[in-house]
Amino acid sequence: MSKLEETISLIGALDQDAMASARARQDTLTKPLGSLGRLEELSIQMAGITGQPQPRIQHKVIITMAGDHGVVAEGVSAYPQEVTPQMVYNFLRGGAGINVLARHAGARVVVVDMGVACRIDPHPDLIDRKVAMGTRNMAIGPAMSRDEARRSVEAGIEILEAEASRGLDIVGTGDMGIGNTTASSAITAAFTGCSVEVLTGRGTGLNDEQLHHKVRVIRRALEVNRPDPADPLGVLAGVGGFEIGGLVGVILGAAASRIPVVIDGFISGAAALIACGFCPQARDYLIPAHRSVEAGHRAIFEHLRLKPLLDMDLRLGEGTGAALAIFIAEAAARILSEMATFGEAGVSEALE
Repeated sequence: MSKLEETISLIGALDQDAMASARARQDTLTKPLGSLGRLEELSIQMAGITGQPQPRIQHKVIITMAGDHGVVAEGVSAYPQEVTPQMVYNFLRGGAGINVLARHAGARVVVVDMGVACRIDPHPDLIDRKVAMGTRNMAIGPAMSRDEARRSVEAGIEILEAEASRGLDIVGTGDMGIGNTTASSAITAAFTGCSVEVLTGRGTGLNDEQLHHKVRVIRRALEVNRPDPADPLGVLAGVGGFEIGGLVGVILGAAASRIPVVIDGFISGAAALIACGFCPQARDYLIPAHRSVEAGHRAIFEHLRLKPLLDMDLRLGEGTGAALAIFIAEAAARILSEMATFGEAGVSEALE
């Protein structure tokens, strides 16, 4: 059994007893029933994920994976490919948006080179799991081989497991890669069946003419590769990216380890589609952080039947939305465990 197959085999159902216990406690806290809305739902979900009636969020990690895309040669991005390694160095210096928001949330940032198209200088905070120097141009053939796709997913699983061994109560997903909204639109089209025009957004800031060109490139990639949603590894190999594959592994690894996984924006959503293609049960372990400005993100949520916590017109990626949502998830857990019950507080159970 491969690492991927073994991990999928370990993903089980949510713990119904822990959820029932969490729900019963929520109903005795000093508040009207259901008055904390999504916070209550989130705490119950986390109880089911972790198997703990009162889950505690102490060790928080955001895994930001970087990779380049050969389809950038088609002119689908307003930014040059050199921005990918430049931003990796910015992450390592602590100067990016994700660093700021992770510090605010009390989360550590794990930076991974999954396939940046140049050599990144060694750094104590950089994990090098480079599969190749970027993917190939999916507009003229597969972005990667099936073996490369599997290696990217298994690298993500192994990174998650390594972080779990250090202590991990919740994980957020993040990405960096010029051209990855193009790959994500193609992945989303493959799984949802929606038209490319509906799913494709402006990414790094394309004008109308550039957007129409991007749509044509994605259509061509789908025609050339014919990704089959019944074959999630084939979808990843045909039109995916190494950082997307790594995030698939993080999601599957977290679900297998019963760790809540907060998915960030459009790229993380595309990874979630592939992860749930491998194992539909993984959906129950997902906490969707926010609805991105990217056009295809809504289609992902509709397909996976997920409701994001936030809608703030974010489109940066990196794990920024996940950092904000981790802050909310911790608040939900604290309400469940730290808020007094009516009996503890000596309050009459007549709140309406």
